Amino acid sequence: MDAASPAASAAAWPDQLLDVAAVRAGGRRPTPFRDFVLKVHQRCNLACDYCYVYTKADQSWRTRPVAMPDAVVDAAAARISAHVQRHRLDEVQVVLHGGEPLLAGWQRLVSLAGRVRRALPASTAVRVYVQTNGLLLDEASLDGLLEAEIHVGVSLDGARADNDRHRRHVNGHSSYSALHQALTLLSATPYRSVFAGLLCTVDPRADPVACFDGLLRYAPPAVDFLLPHANWSSPPVGSGYGRWLATAFDRWYSPGPPPTQVRLFEEVVHLLLGGASRTEQVGLSPAAVVVVESDGAIEQSDALKSAYAGATATGLNVMTDGFDAALEHPGVVARQIGLAALSATCLQCPVHEVCGAGHYAHRYRAGAGFRNPSVYCADLRLFIDHVRHRVTSDLAALAHRTDR
Repeated sequence: MDAASPAASAAAWPDQLLDVAAVRAGGRRPTPFRDFVLKVHQRCNLACDYCYVYTKADQSWRTRPVAMPDAVVDAAAARISAHVQRHRLDEVQVVLHGGEPLLAGWQRLVSLAGRVRRALPASTAVRVYVQTNGLLLDEASLDGLLEAEIHVGVSLDGARADNDRHRRHVNGHSSYSALHQALTLLSATPYRSVFAGLLCTVDPRADPVACFDGLLRYAPPAVDFLLPHANWSSPPVGSGYGRWLATAFDRWYSPGPPPTQVRLFEEVVHLLLGGASRTEQVGLSPAAVVVVESDGAIEQSDALKSAYAGATATGLNVMTDGFDAALEHPGVVARQIGLAALSATCLQCPVHEVCGAGHYAHRYRAGAGFRNPSVYCADLRLFIDHVRHRVTSDLAALAHRTDR
């Protein structure tokens, strides 16, 4: 077996219960990738204490090129194009990621986005994002990103005290003032048209309403709350994540129009009403995200770096392999087959189709792999039950008013 093949690299994959051949024989076909995350820069100008790249088990960033070379950019673009054409995709997303991608320079990001777009068929819409900590955003960089139609997502954990609890410079200094200046620019005309939204990592020590209001200060078009990447072998710090989410949900769900889109909240409501999920945090929809590291390695969701060293590896590289080969990797298959990848414990839970066992990375237990409930199982159950109660109560009240 070729050393670059998924079967060879899967030898160390801990979820031994998953048989790819049996899954395929059962008629489950792979879902093509639609989101391509390019790790354009491996370093960061912050030292966030919860970072899954620098503070967790996988330290492979140390041995990779600091910045993605041109040859890797062009190979990745060609592989994306081939994948798009083979599966006749009409739209894809390309996310420029890191580390901190703006350390590569905004001009480099504009050039990279242009190379990817030119490689793809004109019939395929390409939406390009940069996910940044925001510290290097200024008028010059935003002018360039705006002209290149590169949408900007920024990480922010709420008001100053909440944000600075975790997101500080290496010397311990606050990052909030510079980020505030950047977000004030980004949220104003003309840059608001490329403002994609804010990512906020939940800390149960923060007041959820004050945290949410700290995000709303910048009128983001969308917010996503993320649970810190943890697992059964490396448990989350503290407790109360479910109650925190429930309280933040109540702030968002209060009477009147929602203050902004909150992806996690919207997805749970959608799932409770019988819809499908568009996020890996909840639900059973197939994951369609793939990562290209700065050396060209094709990898799974980089959140898996929080589990163990090599958890993201597929053994493939854009210099020699196409993305379709990654669709056969056991880890990718497991994140695409829904119920078939859940543990017996999860299948017995009444909210398993909504929860979906949570984020895949949060299911890991050393020696047992990923076929477990989420380490946030109790929190997710509390949160989902809370949302279900609010939504069903409102629907019942609406039906009562309609019947009168």
